[in-house]
Amino acid sequence: MTEQALIAYSLGLLGLILVKILAPGFYARQNIKTPVKVAIFTLVVTQIMNVLFVFVIDLQHAGLALAIGLGACLNAALLYYHLRKAKIFTPQAGWLGFLIKLSIALGVMATVLYLAKGDANAWLAFSLMKRLLYITGLVSLGAVSYFAMLLLLGFRPRDYIRRVKN
Repeated sequence: MTEQALIAYSLGLLGLILVKILAPGFYARQNIKTPVKVAIFTLVVTQIMNVLFVFVIDLQHAGLALAIGLGACLNAALLYYHLRKAKIFTPQAGWLGFLIKLSIALGVMATVLYLAKGDANAWLAFSLMKRLLYITGLVSLGAVSYFAMLLLLGFRPRDYIRRVKN
């Protein structure tokens, strides 16, 4: 059951991170009204999704996690929309390709981890040491598959080092 909730929460992780990145764009301009309005709207929509997912679709506890994650994505999307509409943020050229490559690497990592995780019941039978070793192996496998895919797609760490001109 924990696995179901974590999977549902993971769908909204990007949204939660983006809200923390996008909201300061409004605060820096002393505009607190827009993020508050977006947050209130998102809260209402999230509560509607809670009822829908838990009672209508019967996703139980995973429905709550899914509603929170999707609510965070909605919040981030609306903040982004308002930043673009006010011409506060304009993405530079190359962002779409960057996001596509990043998504491919994340998809590869997710697939590798899904295939390698094994049966949930087997985890319950493992000793503590075996669980620690297995989870360490999975984390390492995820990191290696992600960064290897990024390298194959042309990402180079040196390209992301900011150079300051004197």
